[in-house]
Parts: sequence; structure tokens; C-alpha cells
Amino acid sequence: MQYVWMALVGFVVGLIARAILPGTQSIGLILTAVLGIAGSFVAGFIGQAVGWYHAGQGAGFIGSVVGAMLVLFVYSKVMAGKGEGG
Repeated sequence: MQYVWMALVGFVVGLIARAILPGTQSIGLILTAVLGIAGSFVAGFIGQAVGWYHAGQGAGFIGSVVGAMLVLFVYSKVMAGKGEGG
């Protein structure tokens, strides 16, 4: 049940990140959920490295949204680079 909850929260975080970040992102629902989950991991990793979170502590909701925005930004730049080079 924990994985279902994680996917649901990741989906919501991914949707919020897509809504906040300017531009159009043409990604599907599954990739949106993956983006949100990856954003949570990125935020937790960066937060632990900086000292905001303790080891094993997950990122908060706002941190997850910021992490998802970072992942979405990088993803959109990588995909835009592939479109121009190909």
C-alpha cells in the first residue's frame, strides 16, 4: 500500500511542478508520476547533503515540488537538445 501512496503523492507533486514551471511539457500521466517521485528523491538527497534533513528522513511536500521542478527542467532541456540535434 505504501507504493500506491507514493505513486499518488508523486503524481500530485508532478502535476503541481508542471503547473508552476512555465512552458508546455508534453509528457504523459505515468511520466508525471515518475517525475514527482524522482523529485522527492532529489529533494531528499539535496536536503540531506545540505543538512536540512537527517539520514533516512524524506523531503517535505514543498521540497518534493521544488525537486520535481528541477527534474522537469532538466528533462525538458535534455529532450529539447535531442530534438535540435536529430
